[in-house]
Amino acid sequence: MKIRELLKKERTISFEFFPPKTDEGYKELFLHIQNLEKLSPSFVSITYGAGGSTRAKTRDLVLKISKENKINVMAHLTCISHSKEEIIDILKDYKNNGIQNILALRGDFPQGETNHIDKGLKHSTDLIKIIKNNFDNFFSIGGAVYPEMHPESKNWDEEMKYLKLKKEMGMEFGITQLFFDNNRFYEFIDRCNKINLDIPILPGIMPISNYNQIKKFVSMCNASIPPKLNEKIEKYPEEVEKIGIEYAIHQVEDLIKNGVDGIHFYTLNKSKATILIYNEVKNLI
Repeated sequence: MKIRELLKKERTISFEFFPPKTDEGYKELFLHIQNLEKLSPSFVSITYGAGGSTRAKTRDLVLKISKENKINVMAHLTCISHSKEEIIDILKDYKNNGIQNILALRGDFPQGETNHIDKGLKHSTDLIKIIKNNFDNFFSIGGAVYPEMHPESKNWDEEMKYLKLKKEMGMEFGITQLFFDNNRFYEFIDRCNKINLDIPILPGIMPISNYNQIKKFVSMCNASIPPKLNEKIEKYPEEVEKIGIEYAIHQVEDLIKNGVDGIHFYTLNKSKATILIYNEVKNLI
């Protein structure tokens, strides 16, 4: 089912996975998917590696979950390193297999790559335009949004200008990068309201289980960790997972009480933390 239609009916709960690198990783992932399937997610999403590096794996994982697990799936798709013709071929394949939801992203070049071929697609708006112009509303299109501003934006005026352009091109809903300060999210929503963005925005939640890993993610996407949370983790490093789960529970409770359109969990291909958080907040959903 198209996510744009789901969002008219319900507060969505969704989970994000990435294609594992090994066969063992796939076996483990599907054990976690089976655990999370019991929570009846509105949809799940599958990431797309830098420069299309997981193109085939993403496609295979999307189709497997859709057909074998009977779960509504959104495929991430990036346009960097792809031509218009390649993008259309990928989308035709998804359409032929009944995949109706796309998260349209610019993407990044693979780490360390300096010699790349510019195939003309430079921005997520280029990708959104291709989807809208060639598939006549078959796909529901989502996009990434940044509550603490995109790392490459010069200021908030520029950030919101390009966000509104994505909506005008056809973005129907947004999913945020991870964040740990709900006030930053609410300030971002205020900015969206001021420019009449008027699309559902799903907050992306990533429970902290590995502190060094989270610090790396935060630095990559221009997010921040609140000082009090930082201090608590540094004071009790042996309890980082417990602290992370408890913090995420309070974060999600507050978001739901403030009327968010849904919650998107960055699972890191695990299920324990997401299930614990869900069980604490399910009565509010």
